[in-house]
Amino acid sequence: MISVRNVQKTYKLNKQQKKELQTSASSINAVNNISFECQPGRVFSLLGPNGAGKTTTLRMISTILKPTSGDIIVANESVTQNAQKVRSKIGFLTGSTNLYDRLTPSEVVNYFGTLHNMSKTDLDQRRDQLFTQLGIHDFSKKRIAQMSTGMKQKVSIARSMIHNPDVVIFDEPTSGLDVITANSIIELIKDCKAQNKTVIFSSHIMSEVDLLCDDLAIISKGDLVYNSSMDDFRRDFSNTSLTEAFINIVNKHSSAAV
Repeated sequence: MISVRNVQKTYKLNKQQKKELQTSASSINAVNNISFECQPGRVFSLLGPNGAGKTTTLRMISTILKPTSGDIIVANESVTQNAQKVRSKIGFLTGSTNLYDRLTPSEVVNYFGTLHNMSKTDLDQRRDQLFTQLGIHDFSKKRIAQMSTGMKQKVSIARSMIHNPDVVIFDEPTSGLDVITANSIIELIKDCKAQNKTVIFSSHIMSEVDLLCDDLAIISKGDLVYNSSMDDFRRDFSNTSLTEAFINIVNKHSSAAV
């Protein structure tokens, strides 16, 4: 489970940033006092336009960033009080794949399994399971530098999931991928749900959101402007598509904030 409790993230602005933003303020709230919960066995979609605070929120949940105020509880651990334990319980996958070019998939995954203090037996079994599920065996001895984007993303998935985390965060995981690779990620998300993991899924591809998510939240200019189940969302906006409803909610908030 993930519980985001009155979380705010504030950044101080330097002179250049003030000029670019055309403001005299000394700081800006990227995330403004938001709260929501993600339950095990359900896929929670966090949506928002670029610059809305969505990625900042996901990075706070994954302990990459620390909240300015408030707290986030991940699998019964606080990100502000015990970030290390939180990291041991999460898998975090983004569309920005960064891997060691000189290593093979097996070497990358073994390294991260070792970081999580996995026994050799557990690591070997889990790696073989993931490589079979994701179709990595065929290129497991190939250097990362020689791989396609889709191959690299599959290795990133295996790296993020090797320790079988209770909580999984997918931030734009299918961005720029071919249909077959994107589908393998979609199937993995479904599998995580079936295993009763807590899943956060963020995407600009609304068909994926419509297919996967059970609960939905929309963030705009740092504010949480919608938070309910997908069933409620479909009922509330039965006369429009998911994309149209999303745009209407964001535009309405932007107009009100002016």
